[in-house]
Amino acid sequence: HVTAESLFEEAKSANICVSQATIYNTLNQFRDAGLLREVVVDHNGGHYFDTNLEAHHHFYIEEEARLIDVPHTQVALGHLPPPPQGYALDSVDITLRIKSKT
Repeated sequence: HVTAESLFEEAKSANICVSQATIYNTLNQFRDAGLLREVVVDHNGGHYFDTNLEAHHHFYIEEEARLIDVPHTQVALGHLPPPPQGYALDSVDITLRIKSKT
């Protein structure tokens, strides 16, 4: 799981000259092409890109700003409400927010 910011910092550390806008645009193009999946953990910029395109969910460790894959077979969905008239359910994305016990 990567963010545009983490890729930008990695490129900077490797002395690769690339703008953050280029990284954002490229990640979004990859997402639109179906090569990456976007995972939004909050609406304040918490966007991750995932190369695992198989059905799965995530644990999100906020203190570490880190996602961990959870196989979809380990999550049981119970009764889901029917979508409003004229709509069909497209997907279910579950992010389980966890924190250290200590």
